[in-house]
Amino acid sequence: MEKMNDTIAAIATALSDSGIGIVRISGDQALEIADSILRNKNGKKFVCSAKSHTIHYGFVVDGKEEQKSMKILDEVMVSVFRAPKSYTKEDVVEINCHGGVLVTKKVLELVLHAGARLAEPGEFTKRAFFNGRIDLAEAEAVMDLIHSKNELALKASTAQLRGDLSDKIRSMREEILYEIAFIESALDDPEHISLDGYQDRLKEKCDQLIKEVQRLLDTAENGKMIKEGISTVILGKPNAGKSSLLNMILGQERAIVTDIAGTTRDALEEYVNLQGIHLNVIDTAGIRDTEDVVEKIGVEKAKKYATDADLILYVVDTSVELDENDREILSMIGDKKTIFLLNKSDLEQKVREKDILALLNQRNLPDDQDGFIDSNSDLVESSKERLISMISTSAAFGKGLEELEVEIEKLFFQGDIKQNDQIMITNLRHKEELGNVLSSLLLVKQSLEDGMPEDFYSIDLMQAYASLGNILGEEVGDDLVEEIFSKFCMGK
Repeated sequence: MEKMNDTIAAIATALSDSGIGIVRISGDQALEIADSILRNKNGKKFVCSAKSHTIHYGFVVDGKEEQKSMKILDEVMVSVFRAPKSYTKEDVVEINCHGGVLVTKKVLELVLHAGARLAEPGEFTKRAFFNGRIDLAEAEAVMDLIHSKNELALKASTAQLRGDLSDKIRSMREEILYEIAFIESALDDPEHISLDGYQDRLKEKCDQLIKEVQRLLDTAENGKMIKEGISTVILGKPNAGKSSLLNMILGQERAIVTDIAGTTRDALEEYVNLQGIHLNVIDTAGIRDTEDVVEKIGVEKAKKYATDADLILYVVDTSVELDENDREILSMIGDKKTIFLLNKSDLEQKVREKDILALLNQRNLPDDQDGFIDSNSDLVESSKERLISMISTSAAFGKGLEELEVEIEKLFFQGDIKQNDQIMITNLRHKEELGNVLSSLLLVKQSLEDGMPEDFYSIDLMQAYASLGNILGEEVGDDLVEEIFSKFCMGK
């Protein structure tokens, strides 16, 4: 907290050749420090006399004025924001210089030489938090916004930065605090405040809060995938068209494609944005029994990736018969979300949807029953309920990509996430704290059902109140705050 009294500075833009570079200064001495290195076109200082939220034309100068040796370093635009109406609620000056790496560094060096301290990662936003401009959830949204990889993640981060989540958390805290205050007041002054019939009212309030918390927790899985992407593994036998599929999704020739089975021997990972949905796609080696040592390692890697995947794209070569390798792949899939891609639909078809359905049911047969079941069996119909999706594709000709995009959205987001404006939980810390809130509220409800004394309700309500406060940063310790802001980029 002692460092909060320092005036800090940092480069707030990417350090690379660009059209503009911004050096940001914040603190009690920000205006004076900026004034010491800036002059207007008449050679006069202007920052300290500037009004808030104004921008000025000037020059960065280097050298002591009394020595008459001052030289112009850069031509700049200077933005002035006076406390408390600034990002940090302190005096802030932003020097917008030309974006060369050297000139931006030179300007920062002059600012530091004039008395500012180099800001730590995330220190500007940390000051905004400590000075009460934003809460911790909104501060975390700043970093999520910077790292957004798709439109949906950007939308969720913007909503959190706008305060949608914080407003909901505060509303629930106020409701819980009212109940705590009522219980404590009634216990202190039973002659004037009666608890008769209160248990029924508190139970109703707990049910309402539990529903609200559960509704938020239900968004966490979608929120995580929106933020981090869907871990997607492409599986299939050698030469089924897995690499061609990856190239089709990427829209470029990223993976080597040949007619030689086993061309892909190691995993190839790429990041794909399909209609706003971010996929972390891994193309794996073809699954088959092999004596090739390198290929065998690739097959083992493919199995491991499949275990950890959120989504499996199983590429089936429909131009060849199903075999034991297909059985092995199905055993790897288990109950994971899977989209079956019936590839090479442009060739003569030897495998159709009903054959895949039959093979799916084969997994559920008794151990002593071998062989493939009849594709016309009644078991085929029952397996359709377990089957996620099947799409006819031709990776070589780009067929099936649009259908794949639709199926992924339906599979993970029920097809309505782009139009859904509900609050989305994208932060693991928030999810854990909401889980604690839910547990505390359930304990209150259990105490009510067991007829426990009123002070038991108060204890668990206080815990729920504190857990909600952790999300906003009102109950957290300095160590957690430092850990969160240490992940921020310099200058933010």
